[in-house]
This record gives sequence, C-alpha cells and structure tokens, in this order.
Amino acid sequence: MHELSLCERLLELLQEESQRHAFRRVTRIKMAVGRFACVDPEALRFAFDVIRRDTLADGAMVDIDQPPGLVWCEDCACEREVPTRLAPCPACGSLRLSPRGGDELTLVELEVA
Repeated sequence: MHELSLCERLLELLQEESQRHAFRRVTRIKMAVGRFACVDPEALRFAFDVIRRDTLADGAMVDIDQPPGLVWCEDCACEREVPTRLAPCPACGSLRLSPRGGDELTLVELEVA
C-alpha cells in the first residue's frame, strides 16, 4: 500500500513546516486527491491515522476532497467528466480523450496550534 509512504512524506512535510512557522500541533488537514491520482482516499486516511500517532498531527482531523476526472474530447471539442481514465466520452463514446484534471494529490490547507 503506497498510501503509507505518502503519509510518511506528508508527516515529514508537516514537521518541516512546524519548524519553519513555529507551530506545535496540527489540528486539521485538508487534501485534494483526484480520481485519477491512483490513491485510495480511505486507504490514505487509514494510513495517516496509523502514522500520526505520537506526532504533532496526533488527533488531527483529515478532510479529503476528491476532484473529478476531467478530459478533453477531441471529437466533441468539449471538456467532460469521466469516472476512470479508460472510460469513453460520455457524450459521443470517443476514446480520443486528453486528461485535463483529477490527477492531483495536494495538501490544500492546515489548521495548526
């Protein structure tokens, strides 16, 4: 499960930021995990729950937004939302699609004390 290694890096980033901005505790984390990011939000939440124990993020709330997968359909000349990377255009069935969004894995916001 690569979500565990992602959470280890996230915790390192939190520790670096706590030194840079002089906070001692993280109370809430907001993340964006796009549908095309190849990350399971629930596995990420579980991994973070395990790894944050006895750290500056112990007890922090985790909010995860999951932006939709967006593609540009070459045949429709329009941006569409699709459920998976391999899904056809929902309007015309074309497979001539270019990814436009939904692959992000971003730390959006922190609440600290």
